Amino acid sequence: MNDPRIRIDDDIDAQIVRAVSLDARATLAEISQSVGLGTSAVQARLRRLEQRGVIAGYRALVDAEAVGKPLSAFVEITPLDPAQPDNAPELLEHLVEIEACHSVAGAAAYMLFVRVATPRALERLIRDIRQAASVNTRTTVVLQTFFENRPVALD
Repeated sequence: MNDPRIRIDDDIDAQIVRAVSLDARATLAEISQSVGLGTSAVQARLRRLEQRGVIAGYRALVDAEAVGKPLSAFVEITPLDPAQPDNAPELLEHLVEIEACHSVAGAAAYMLFVRVATPRALERLIRDIRQAASVNTRTTVVLQTFFENRPVALD
């Protein structure tokens, strides 16, 4: 394992990553029990996984409807002028309704995932996206989400 791109050393690390991805609030004792190592060994491995960037952070999963953002959509963007600089992510970063921005292969340059309160708010956001980045948009409204934020599958 001399490849610097390999960040998980063994099956124990993979089990720890899986346990944390299933429940980021799990205690060291709970993780230790599930992987069969002592608490201090798990703590050291967790620290190493964090330092390597395998575990990039911890965050709460918030119910979007409960905080007034029940409408989600995917917005594809393509530049109005293909010769313009490819800086859409920087130009759109200030729009907090955009939860994710992905560079994609295909007709669109980027795929945005957005959450807003109302259809009117979505309309305003699309206008703001078009103006800020000089892009065309194609929007698909999400009717229902069956699952998201799943743990990364580890082999």
